[in-house]
Amino acid sequence: MNIQIYCGKKNFDVQKAERYFKERRIPFQTMDLKKHRLGEREIRLFLTGVGMENLLDREDKRVREHPACYYDRAELLIPAIQEAPWLMKTPLVRNGNQVTLGYQPDVWET
Repeated sequence: MNIQIYCGKKNFDVQKAERYFKERRIPFQTMDLKKHRLGEREIRLFLTGVGMENLLDREDKRVREHPACYYDRAELLIPAIQEAPWLMKTPLVRNGNQVTLGYQPDVWET
């Protein structure tokens, strides 16, 4: 099991996800999106795992003002996310090829 938690800022859901794995003594890596540059394969994995419409944080005012908020094709969205990873909702929890968005302990138990 190789858990990676992708986060841009330490919001409440990120803290809950980290606490969940720490309490169960499950090793994980925290990938800070400000320091870790995402590759095209990672972003494609996120898009297929959670869906294009769920990946962007459309509740954030700054994201709604960005043109990528209105893209409907992955070819346009991937370079935009590479340049501005803060467009995505966090935490993105990855275990191999499985990806979950947000705090989802019922999914992580399986």
